[in-house]
Amino acid sequence: MRPVVLDLDGSVGPLPNEHRVALTDWQERLRFGCSLRVLEHFGSNLEERLPPASVHGTVLLGSGDFHHLSALLIARQLLVRAEPVEVIVLDNHPDNMRFPMGIHCGSWVTSVASLPGVSHVHVVGITSTDLSWAHAWENRLANLYAGRLTYWCMGVGTGWSRLAGLGHAVRAFATPDELVETFGDVVQRSADPVYLSVDKDVFSADVVRTNWDQGRLLDSHARTLIHAMSGRIVGSDITGDVSAYRYQTPWKRWLSRVDGQAAPTAAELESWRPGQRRLDRLLVDSISKAHREHDAPAAASPTEGGRGPADDALLEPVPERQRKHRLGA
Repeated sequence: MRPVVLDLDGSVGPLPNEHRVALTDWQERLRFGCSLRVLEHFGSNLEERLPPASVHGTVLLGSGDFHHLSALLIARQLLVRAEPVEVIVLDNHPDNMRFPMGIHCGSWVTSVASLPGVSHVHVVGITSTDLSWAHAWENRLANLYAGRLTYWCMGVGTGWSRLAGLGHAVRAFATPDELVETFGDVVQRSADPVYLSVDKDVFSADVVRTNWDQGRLLDSHARTLIHAMSGRIVGSDITGDVSAYRYQTPWKRWLSRVDGQAAPTAAELESWRPGQRRLDRLLVDSISKAHREHDAPAAASPTEGGRGPADDALLEPVPERQRKHRLGA
């Protein structure tokens, strides 16, 4: 299937048969995080420029600073699905953290796990200290308690989760091989269609370099997991490419510093780029081979102008006890 590049920062290299959408004018408004109003405006603009969700291939978003745009793409997929979708996220971070100003690259999983069209969200490959005792309070726990979200992690102290009664939702492993073997078995026992989101910071720095702290997976682990999803992938995206950018918005500059996000030098960008592009091609090819051949009929049709109920969902937060088709919890 034809891959789509949302060219927000110029970081994604050319891909065979790509559909590229020029979006650099949105970079400042979207990068790192944005209000729900800005996200909805972007979604409306994007809808006019993308092929139908049921026919295009993997979407490449550029920098991991845009990972929250996965929430838009997943909501878009739900409009053309008659059955629940399982969301699998390969990421070194839980992306389920508290964020009071809308949605950002570290909070978007909260919103997606709350959507009724999503059967479950698995975040796989976490080694970040976001799951340590010091940062446990920053995680939003409602979806973990509700059985809608599971963390799969390595090498980080998660004893707090057992004390909090969340041992079932925070799975800890000693090695990547153990994690991949166990999660692969879980994937093969499920029959739900899959939306796969890959942030390349989940990989070891020996595989690819990003500008976020990185995990321990190898490209062989990713191929194994993707193969386990064969015939079930109905949508996918990739983030984690690298670009240099200085935020104009003060709060974005401050938060990126707090998160320890180091700006890559020009020399680093040049040396990292071949590995980035090799991995993009490998992932796009592997996901394409695992894609489901025949999609289910649409669950809902967009209204005139390309909008539908999942688009309207982008503005309103999700109350804990009210599971409506909405993002922004």
